[in-house]
Amino acid sequence: MRHRKKTVKLGRSSAHRDALLANQVCSLIEHARIKTTLAKAKAVRPLAEKMVTLGKRGDLHARRTAAGYLGQKDAVKKLFAEIAPRASARKGGYTRIVKLGRRQSDSAPMAFIEWVDNAAEAPIEEAVVESTDSKKKD
Repeated sequence: MRHRKKTVKLGRSSAHRDALLANQVCSLIEHARIKTTLAKAKAVRPLAEKMVTLGKRGDLHARRTAAGYLGQKDAVKKLFAEIAPRASARKGGYTRIVKLGRRQSDSAPMAFIEWVDNAAEAPIEEAVVESTDSKKKD
C-alpha cells in the first residue's frame, strides 16, 4: 500500500530524481517555459513555487537555501532579481501547466510549465493537428 507516500518516483532513484527536478526548475527559471512530460511538470510545480517563495523572502538564508537546492548561481540570481519581484503581489500559484496532447513516439502526455506572470510576453504555441487521411478521394 502507498498510503502517506506522496513522492512521485518517476522511475528514478532519489538522487537522480532530485537532480532531474533541480535541473528542470533551473531550466524553467532560465527559459520561462519548458516542454516536458505531464508527470514531470506536476512534480516540478511545487518545487518551482517553493523557490519563488524563497525568492520573495529575499534574505541571505533564503538565497543560500535556493542555491543549495538548485546548484546553479545564475539561476539563483535570476530567481531573486527578476522572477520573485514579479510575483511579489501573488500569494501563490506562480506556475501554470498547459497540456499539449501526446508525444508521437511513445504516446506520453506532454505539457508546458510556465510562469503565470510571463504569459503576456510569450504566447502559447498552438498545437497543429494534421489529418491522418493523406489520400484524397475522387
